[in-house]
Amino acid sequence: MRDPEVTDDVPADVVEDRRPRRGRRRWRRTAIVSAILLLLFGVPWWTLLLAGTAWPAPVVVGGTLLFAAAFVALPAMLFSGHRPGRGRRRPDWVAATADALLGVAWVLFVWSVLGNVLRLVLLAAGVDDPLRGRVVAVAVAAVALVLLVWGYAEAMRVPRTRTVEIHIPGLGRGLDGLRVAMITDTHYGPIDRARWSAAVVDRVNSLDADIVCHVGDIADGTVADRERQASPLAAVTATSARVYVTGNHEYFSEAQGWLDYMERIGWDALHSRHLVVERGGDRLVVAGVDDATAKASGLRGHGANLDAALAGADRALPVLLLAHQPKQVAHAARAGVDLQISGHTHGGQIWPFNILVRLEQPVVQGLSRHGEKTQLYTSRGTGFWGPPFRVFAPSEITLLTLRHG
Repeated sequence: MRDPEVTDDVPADVVEDRRPRRGRRRWRRTAIVSAILLLLFGVPWWTLLLAGTAWPAPVVVGGTLLFAAAFVALPAMLFSGHRPGRGRRRPDWVAATADALLGVAWVLFVWSVLGNVLRLVLLAAGVDDPLRGRVVAVAVAAVALVLLVWGYAEAMRVPRTRTVEIHIPGLGRGLDGLRVAMITDTHYGPIDRARWSAAVVDRVNSLDADIVCHVGDIADGTVADRERQASPLAAVTATSARVYVTGNHEYFSEAQGWLDYMERIGWDALHSRHLVVERGGDRLVVAGVDDATAKASGLRGHGANLDAALAGADRALPVLLLAHQPKQVAHAARAGVDLQISGHTHGGQIWPFNILVRLEQPVVQGLSRHGEKTQLYTSRGTGFWGPPFRVFAPSEITLLTLRHG
């Protein structure tokens, strides 16, 4: 029988021990985020307003207030705009504004750093301040503005089709020329892109593909939030199969809901399973696994289980694997998969973020080989995440043509 004076199953000393540790972690995260924000806004602020420019006082004061407001607004709007609403939908304009501000801050930061390289060149050439500082400030502002306008147009346009031929030694002659259309990272989100989604579907259908694949990160939000943008996917056509796997962003909202939705509109959700495509008497195993983050999400029955995906498959047949993250190719290579297709990286999306992506993933974009047999194709993505900009990382709809031998 429970002692009536005991009010908690967890000993008090354990509770007291956990609270300080959680507090320390929270303060550490806050310190790291604050340091990043100080760099992100501080470097452009110094470069544009203070570094030898000698601008009139009203310009400096006004610019400083603008940077200070952005410094405070960005984390607040990112947190309030993207945090799950617990039963109520948060206004999309908050998240969209925060995402755009993040992109502007990143581009200004990168080109402010490069602008200070220009400062050294001008210094070596004997150009003095304030002319030197003003040339750098104007150059940074002009380049950033041009890149942001161009990057926004790149993000919002219907992606161009990227065609790639891939030779697979085990592919039967009857499957030679099999056309696989690939979209990924559509990230339907706070900016309503329903018309864009319909245009993407039209372009995919024009490719007359045998297999159409969506390789994850379908949306940022629940089915209820983003169905208007996702619904054109129901009209995708393929002669043999339409297949889908989850990405990491599905696990921020409702992964099972998206799996169910794609099944409901006629796609095959390859939730750690496979199907077989046959043409001309030859067969191809098309398998799919959940995203690498699925198991850690705690969602029951979810995880990147390649063994389950290939269970019962004829291992003498060639295998096409859908796995959202390129780093999942390590498991694919060990299993002898012939071709893995992935997304996730966005090609870096906004240069030079591709350098940071490469620290986590084995490949940023394109075709690569892993081990003796396995090839990997990594798409730059069809949509965009967060900031509505693509700088030196164009989006794509990919048409893979599989070749025998």
